[in-house]
Amino acid sequence: MAADASKPLFPAAPHTSLLPSHGNPNRVSPEASYWRNFRSSELVTASNYPVTHLTFSPAPANAKPTLAAVCFSAVQLFTGDPLAPRPKISVTKDFVYSPSFRSDGALLAAGDIKGVVRVFRVDKPTSGPLRTLRAHSAETRVVRYPVAGGDKIHLITAGDDALLAYWDVPSETPVFTVPAAHRDYIRAGAPSPADHNLFVTGSYDHSVKLWDARTGKAPSLSFSHGAPVESALFLPSGGLLATAGGNMVKIWDVIGGGRLVHSVESHVKTVMALALGKMGTAGETRLLSAGSDGYVKSFDFGELKITHSMRYPKQLLSVACSPCGTVLVAGSSKGDIFVRRRKKATEEEEQAGKVVSGVFDWTSPKPEKQALKPSYYRYFSRGQNEKPKQGDFVIERPKKVKIAEHDKLLRKFRHKEALVSALAKNNPRSVVAVMEELVARRKLVRCIGNLDVDELGFLLEFLHRNATLPRYARLLLGVANKVLEMRAEDIRSDGKLRGYIRNLKRMVVEEIQIQHTLQGIQGMISPMLALASR
Repeated sequence: MAADASKPLFPAAPHTSLLPSHGNPNRVSPEASYWRNFRSSELVTASNYPVTHLTFSPAPANAKPTLAAVCFSAVQLFTGDPLAPRPKISVTKDFVYSPSFRSDGALLAAGDIKGVVRVFRVDKPTSGPLRTLRAHSAETRVVRYPVAGGDKIHLITAGDDALLAYWDVPSETPVFTVPAAHRDYIRAGAPSPADHNLFVTGSYDHSVKLWDARTGKAPSLSFSHGAPVESALFLPSGGLLATAGGNMVKIWDVIGGGRLVHSVESHVKTVMALALGKMGTAGETRLLSAGSDGYVKSFDFGELKITHSMRYPKQLLSVACSPCGTVLVAGSSKGDIFVRRRKKATEEEEQAGKVVSGVFDWTSPKPEKQALKPSYYRYFSRGQNEKPKQGDFVIERPKKVKIAEHDKLLRKFRHKEALVSALAKNNPRSVVAVMEELVARRKLVRCIGNLDVDELGFLLEFLHRNATLPRYARLLLGVANKVLEMRAEDIRSDGKLRGYIRNLKRMVVEEIQIQHTLQGIQGMISPMLALASR
């Protein structure tokens, strides 16, 4: 039947229960949107050697960033927005490690494979080193300038020779050195942003040590990371320290005596480098970790959670973020330097107020979680990580008791196997308990008769070690007599078993002599005790 076109059609409004929910499962988090706003590119390097270190000059936030990257025997400088290459700083003919800018960005220091540390002018990279520091006998993997207090004359160095040196750069002499600061290679180090006298070192011996330049050669604090330490970094407050090693990044409370605050295991391979990334000129700071699994993870150390992951096509050895927070770089094991540069806001967005100076708005309120009430279904289906509140009844699950192998065999009535299993563990308490159970079941004599030569050797060795102990002597001496009575022919025919019997006989003779001596001593002490009691 056709509809009447002369009458108006009024569509019915759908019921509220049929409307889709307001939640959007594909909605991207604000921080993910921020990191996805970075464009990816690649810096061209002249060598295929691994980029082990990347660092930005600590210039003001409004200045153009300056990047120093290790390129085999030189340090390649990049500057500008976008980054453009500058003349290289030729350090040596061998590998170069750990470039470090001074707090004003005017000087740069780097170590080499022979343990020599050289200081260069950044504005004149081809003029040669200003200072040459010689104290190490192996690769200098840690070169750090202090970052707090405007200290421009001191330098911290450490290397594979486990030597720690604190330098006075103008005079090219060390203020102090610690020859055995660690028991293995020192591959990590970081100065404190709160005090220019404090710095930490991390080593392949799993230890992290806090040093104070004012007190000298003894560490002020030491704790274990649990894996070879690849990188260490102070968080902006100076009270928290991040260390990377294995597939873990751990946060430590330095002020609280090295207390572990949090452990992050988001990488599946070794974490090679740590860096701080600023969320715009007025945003928050994130801890960035780069791993050999090809990922850079962003960690919010205020909320103690991973907020974003960035994937790269190759293994990463280094990571750095510019002070202004607009450039993120990562170095690979094949000589590639991957650059991510934040997109600039358009004029229309600036006029509309959507983006202001390229800074992400972090002041938007977070959605409040709905409070759970006893009338809600979710109240009764809370997870195991939910903390109990006042008035809740906590029911703890009983711990699962691990049953020993001989107990399992006893339950299956495999008496001989249970006795042999207990003898193999060589625990006197367990063996005696099994023997007592077999006596109660009237199966011990049959088990002794069914033992083969090797198993009989285990039993005789156990009796030789424990038969004279006062706690087990009554039972074990009876078992020894029964073994001699039942298995005399087997003992005579085997030289090893005869050796066990000789040892057992010797122990029994010594125990009888001890008992006779004790009886004599008791006879001398008894009259004295009787006189003393009167």
